[in-house]
Parts: sequence; C-alpha cells; structure tokens
Amino acid sequence: MFACLHGPGNLTPLAFEFSPAVEATSADTVTFDVSGLDRLFGLPQDVAAAIARRARECGVKASLALAANPDAAICAARGFPGVNLIPYGDEGKFLGALSLTVLAPSIELLETLERWGIRTFHQMAALPPLGIAERLGNEGLRLRELARGEAERKLLPIIEPLTFEDEIELEYPVELLEPLAFLLARLINGLATRLATRALATDELRLRLKLENRTTHRRTLCLPVPTLDTKAFLKLLQLDLEANPPSAPVLHLWMGVNPVKPQTAQTGLFVPVAPEPVKLELTLARIQALVGEGRVGTPELLDTHRPDAFRVNQWGRSPAVITRQVVEQPRLALRIFRPARAARVALAAGQPSFVMADGVRGKVLDLAGPWRTSGDWWTPDAWQRDEWDIALSDCALYRLYCAPRGWFVEGTYD
Repeated sequence: MFACLHGPGNLTPLAFEFSPAVEATSADTVTFDVSGLDRLFGLPQDVAAAIARRARECGVKASLALAANPDAAICAARGFPGVNLIPYGDEGKFLGALSLTVLAPSIELLETLERWGIRTFHQMAALPPLGIAERLGNEGLRLRELARGEAERKLLPIIEPLTFEDEIELEYPVELLEPLAFLLARLINGLATRLATRALATDELRLRLKLENRTTHRRTLCLPVPTLDTKAFLKLLQLDLEANPPSAPVLHLWMGVNPVKPQTAQTGLFVPVAPEPVKLELTLARIQALVGEGRVGTPELLDTHRPDAFRVNQWGRSPAVITRQVVEQPRLALRIFRPARAARVALAAGQPSFVMADGVRGKVLDLAGPWRTSGDWWTPDAWQRDEWDIALSDCALYRLYCAPRGWFVEGTYD
C-alpha cells in the first residue's frame, strides 16, 4: 500500500512521520510506503484518516490518495481533491475520468492524442497495445499502463546523509580526567555500536567540550586506517587530553565520527607480519606524550636556505617525496650535533686557530672558509652565519660556524 500527498509546501517531513521510505516525486508531490500501518491504525481508511488528521494539525493543505501501487496513488492525488482510496484491482475504473494532462506527457504526444480524440484515462486505456507501440512507441505504452493503473515499480526513497554524533549534557561540571574518560567511553561505545550495525568504521574522531568559562575545547583525532577499536579510541583521547587539557571544568560533551567503509587487506604468505596500524598509532601517541607534541613523525625539508631547517609531519601525511640517489664514489657525511655545541675559539689573523667545546678540543691544522650566509632579514626571525670546515689536531674534521649568539661546533664529518 502506497500513499501520495500533493499540494503546496514542504510535504516531506509529514511523510517521514509515517514511513521511512519516502520518495520526492516532484516539488509538490511526495509518495511513501504505508505498508504495515494497518497494525497501528486498522483498515486503509483508518490509515488515510490518520494521515489527513496529522496534515490538518500541521497546517498542510494537500490532497491524499492511497493505492496498491505508487503511480496510481500519484495520479489520484494529482487528479482528485481531498482523501481518496483506490480499491485494489479497480485502479483503471477509478482513474478513468482523469485528464491525460495529469500524466504530463510530451507536448508532441499530447497533441497527437488530442487529434485522435483521446483526452481521458479511460480512452487511453481502451487503445490496443500493439497499435500504440507501432504509432507512439515506448512512451505511449507507458501512458497506457499508467492510465490502466497497472504500472508497478519501486519507490526511489530519499537517502539522508549518515551522521554519527552523540552528546552528553552534565548537571555538574567535570574537572578530573578520570570521570571525563568514563563519559568519553560511553560516547565512543554508542557511536561504535551504531557504526557496526551498518558495517562501517571510522577514521576520524571529533570531540567538542563546552567549558564552565563559556569557551569551547575542540580536538580532532585522525586515524591511519578505518577501525572500530573502542579501547584504542579511548586511550588516544586520554593521551590527547593529557597533553592538551581543557582550560576549565567541562559542562557538555559532543562527539562525532566520520563514517567510512572498513579497510580490507590481504598480506602475502611470506610477508612479515606488520604491527596493526591502530596499535602503532597508539604507540606513537604514547611516545608523543613523553617527548611533546610535534616531535614525532616524519621530517620534511623546508624550502629555505636556513641551515638545518625542517619540520615534523604526522606519519603518512608528509608531502615530501623521498628519492634514492645512487652514490658512485665515497662522500663525507656530516653528523649534526643536536643542539650545536657552544665553543670557545681563538683567532689568528681573523681565522680560527684553536677550538674548545664539549668533547672537542684541538689546534686548527687546516681550514676552509668562511662561507657567509644570511636570510629572512625581512622577518623578525632573521639569521646570518659564517661557516668553516676545520681539521683539528685530534685527527677529526668539524663544521664550525659563527653566529650573533657566538661560536658553535655544528657537527663532525665521518
């Protein structure tokens, strides 16, 4: 059993009150499946009365029709005012008086039927199918089928976007992380259950906390692969909140996840087993909690002449492309000291003659330089330095530079 509402205004919310399968047939027409409502309301006329009563309560002025197939209900709702019930098997007789304009045929086809004297459903339904197919083609056969009320099709329901969100309003503010983690576990488990019922996973968690000082604390966790590991979710959020605690007690919690299809992968028979991506992400989060945010990831060289300029990106999200270069002959490698070692330098004729630093001490036997570089002079973070490569009496090669802050040994050559 199908119902159709035809009239001005937004009819979709009213249709969704009675059925989850709603088709937006046109701007002023919605069709929905009312099968099973007889268990709630009774006979079809009782179902129609319930829909009409709810329409009056909502201030909706629309014609309503119920039929065994959606197209018959659509034609009746567009052609007859008020509430109409089309008996099963008598669709053609019930719709016979309607004008063919209700079916909205093409202008050429409508003009042809007018010349033939075919103006109503009854007249169209009486035409022989073979002759219609020869003269009017598929469109003519489709009109005859609709005029007889025999069209059978499935609805094209409105598919609403999937949103997976949940929230908790607190009566009293929460300040400690332990009770907050209990509430986070409740949100995570609920959202994970909803995802699992639709065979989905998530690769992103969004947390929004409303605080007592009228501010909002927002955090977003991006996962390397889609998963439903609730224990890992909770631990990642705990580590993140420990590193970035809210500035005031929490009054309201909101969490949303990004629904995606789970990742399926099959490894080779002789490929070593790699750690699970989510567990690896959890391990990295724990390391980041120890060393600090922004210190775990993959390095990326910056487009600048500043020495040793780089930044750390999250794993798997670095735009840098690593290329391998074939080395045809041996080359010196500079091992950088982090941080650079402050040095005391004796000068002779403007050149370093003796260097002393932590673990470095000796007379300069040979040197090359200076190489003077500078940059970013147009910013507050300007830099300049003079560099030397030196060979000391301790039989080692070093990189030495002089900056406004003093002398430093930057590294040693292998």
